[in-house]
Formats: sequence, structure tokens, C-alpha cells
Amino acid sequence: MAKPTILDAWGRPIIAAALTKEVAQPRIGSARTPAAGYPADGLTPPRLANILRAADMGEPRQFLELAEAIEERDPHYLGVIGTRRRSVSQLEITVEAGSDDPEDEAIAQMVRDWVERDELAGELFNILDCLSKGYSGTEVVYETSESQYIPRLIWRDPRSFKFDKSDLATPMLIGDYGQLKPLDPGHFIWANIPAKSGLALRSGLARVAAWGWMFKAYTQRDWAIFTQTYGQPVRLGKYGAGASDQDKQTLFAAVANIAGDCAAIIPESMAIEFVEAGNVGAAHQLYKERADWIDQQISKAVLGQTSTTDAVVGGLGSGKEHREVQKDIETADAKALAAILNRDLVRVWVQLEYGPRKRYPRIKISREDEEDLKAFADAVGPMIDRGLEVDQADVRTRFGLPEPKAGAKLMSARAAAPPVPPDQASSSDFKRVSGEIKRVQPSPGTETAPQAEGHLAGKSGGLSVPPSPPEVQTDQLASGASPSIAAILAKLDEMTAAATSFDELRQMALEAFPGIPVDDLVHIMALGFAAADLAGRVASAEESQATP
Repeated sequence: MAKPTILDAWGRPIIAAALTKEVAQPRIGSARTPAAGYPADGLTPPRLANILRAADMGEPRQFLELAEAIEERDPHYLGVIGTRRRSVSQLEITVEAGSDDPEDEAIAQMVRDWVERDELAGELFNILDCLSKGYSGTEVVYETSESQYIPRLIWRDPRSFKFDKSDLATPMLIGDYGQLKPLDPGHFIWANIPAKSGLALRSGLARVAAWGWMFKAYTQRDWAIFTQTYGQPVRLGKYGAGASDQDKQTLFAAVANIAGDCAAIIPESMAIEFVEAGNVGAAHQLYKERADWIDQQISKAVLGQTSTTDAVVGGLGSGKEHREVQKDIETADAKALAAILNRDLVRVWVQLEYGPRKRYPRIKISREDEEDLKAFADAVGPMIDRGLEVDQADVRTRFGLPEPKAGAKLMSARAAAPPVPPDQASSSDFKRVSGEIKRVQPSPGTETAPQAEGHLAGKSGGLSVPPSPPEVQTDQLASGASPSIAAILAKLDEMTAAATSFDELRQMALEAFPGIPVDDLVHIMALGFAAADLAGRVASAEESQATP
């Protein structure tokens, strides 16, 4: 049975045997020579315009050499473009399986093992050279020594590639003798993360940086001349009317030598004056401000902001907001890079090992979001208290806490006192606070009235003190009223849990109380008032009889 045809993302057939050999290695003396030219030397605006026009017409060699020279000669551009590339190449990489099928999970694990290599960060950094130059080509060579296909990524100089002259969009490899040939399917990771829409030749950040670097180079040159000229005062030599030519030459040599040697000798009849310019300080500041302004524009083009690279007093926006802008660019670069790897590497590799599939694993590159654990704890704690069931493993994972070991001394919350069932409530379970009746829990060590009486009886040698009629009456009324009070308190508990504000709780209470059955409580209260009235009458009669 014939093996199924392996295709790349564009439907071109892949020859597996060809992927084990290098085809784009550089050679001295060939069209892919590693030796570079230096178009940046003596760069002028007309020359720069011609270099960019040639690149637009499919001849990018000089532009690519210029882009490399700018990174070498401009520390600011090297810093910001390096920051953008490294911020993505060092992000967390995860691999998602194509499905829950065990075979798809095994394929994903194969990719996970490969991305955990230490070399990957450097390989991704090289792939992201496309941010500066507009594109990058990385050759993929598969090792088969262990009866498996193991990809190895090799960065190739972008000067080794051109574009088809018919569309200026199809990448072509420059052969050993200068001929152009299409890229072998599955053999290259072709990266293009454009700074703007359009052809890859015109989408690199180096096109913007080239103009800024050239103008800054002019500024730095003028600054150096200015410093050399006005960094020291002008030396003015004076000679007398009868000075000979030899005297004049001696004086001029002395004046000239003072600039470099800071020492000279002259005849006593001659004089030297030092003249300082009054506006040197202001003129000196102009060069610095112009160079700093150009650097800020480059920072905006590469990182989208200036706060993380340039100290701008009174600049618009805070450093945190500027950092958010940089994160947006980082996220976009990471998604684009992951899509390129999935298209040009993962798809081809999986087909070489397992053949064509309906679903392929996916590489994801992203920065892990920093979760506010305090806010999470404050939010989930009350919800758990109200009955929400939460898996402990999920909470441990969020906080980075391992499972406790066997025999470990554990920290736990102090257990709360269990609520008293309504049918067991007594008068000691309720208390009037600010005019309201509330249920309270007995303090540790306290005893209810019957327990206290028994305790007193034990201390009295078995003699019990009979309760007074008001105490008996109070206990009877409390026992009779406890079911009704318990029902009211339960309703209040439900409303308190559901309410989001005090005003909402008040409105809920006003609407709910007309429907709460309080007939039993009213009856008990009426009996209490009647008993209190009778007790008062009896006490008054007894007091009258006792009075002589």
C-alpha cells in the first residue's frame, strides 16, 4: 500500500528524504557568501533612497547589510529591537493536543519534549530577526539517527533569499551560482511579522530606523565637531610690529600646540589670549535634544512607547500604561510566531512521524497572567461560607501549595460553635441588642439555667434553691415564644445572605414581615402581659397584708 502524500500548508508535496540534508549553507565565493558589504559608510539621503528603491524592486542585499550595520552602530536601536525580540523568545511555551485521543496526546507530548530544549530560546530569537529586516528564513534539517525525525533549526542569512520578480512576494533561495529556486516544501520556517501591511520587503522596522539613524549620525558628527572646536576656548596670539616671520611661526606653533599638548613656549614680547564663546552651552544642548528626540521616535516605532527606554519628564501617560502598550505588541508577536511554527514546523514534523492527520497539536506562546491571589481569597472565602463547594486541588494550584505530606502538622481554621436548633432554643439563646432580639451562642464555660441550678444544688450539699415565680414565668414564656422567634430569625438570615446593601435588606424586611405568621407570638405575649399583671396584683396584696 502506497504511503499517503505529505503536504505542506500550501498543498505542495514534501519529499521526506530531502529534509535530512542542508541546502542553504553559506559558502565563501558563492552567491550566498557570508562576507558583508558596508553601505552605511558615508551614507547620504540620496544613497539611502536608492538602497530602499532597489529593495522594493527585489534587490534587498544592500538594505539587509545596512539594517545589520545599524544594529551594530546604534546602541539605542540595538537595545529596543533586542528587547522586543527577547521578550517574546523567552515567553512560556505550551503545547495543546489535537484532541483527547491518547494518540493525539502522545503526539503533543513529543512536541512538548522538543520545545523544552535550552536552545529553543536562541532559535526563536533568530527567527524574530524578521521584525527588523521584514523576513527571516530558518532551515529545518531533520535528524533520523534514532529512527525518529528530530528537527534542528539553523538560522540563514536573509541575504540568501530573494523574491520572485513576478510578484515580489514568493520567497526564493539563491543558488550557488546566483540562480533563484523555490524553497523546498517543509524545509524552511519562513517568518514575516510585518510592522505595516504590504510586501515583506517594505514591512521591516529597519526601514524606519534607517532614516532616524542617518539623521542622528549627522547630528552626532556635528556634535563631535562642535565639541572639538568649542570644547576649548579660541587661542589668540599677538606679536609686535617688528616681529619677523620666524617669530610669527613660533607664535603660531605655540598657539596650535596648546590645543593638543596644553603646553607651549613663546618669547616674552608675545602674548596669547583665550576667548570663550558665550552661547556654547545653549548650542551644545541642541545636539543632545535632537539625538534624544530621534531615539524617542525609534522607541515608539519598535516598542510602541518611550517610558521603558527614555526618561521623559512630564511625558504623556504613566509608566504602567506604557508597559501595557508594550505588552500588547508582545502578545501580537507571540501569537504570530506561534502560528508560523505550527504552520511550517509542527504540521510537517507530525506528518513525517504519523502521516497526515485531521488534527495537529498547537504551540501556544504567551505570558502567564499574574493573578491577584488576595482578591481571589477575599472573593471565594465568603462564598465557601455560604455553601459553595470548591475543589481544594484548584485552590492549591492557584496558590502554588503542594499536597500536605503524610504526618505533617497541618494548619486549619478554628471550628465555629454549632448553631442551636430552633426546638432546643431557650431564653438564654436570645438577647436584645439596640432594640432588636438576636440569637446568641453561650460563651465557652457558661451554663444554662438548669445546669447552673444543678451546680448550685451540688455545692449546697444536695439542697436545691427553688426558683422564684418570675423566673418560672420567664422560662415558660421564653420556651413558648422560641419557635416563633426562631422562624423570624431564620427569615432574617435568608434575607441578609441575599441582600447586597442595607437599603435592600430594609426593603426586603418591610415586604416580608406582613406575611410572617406571628399569631402564636402575639398569644404568648398576651399571656405574658396578663401573668405580669396578675403577679403585680399578688405582690401588691402580699405587701399590703405585711404592712402593720
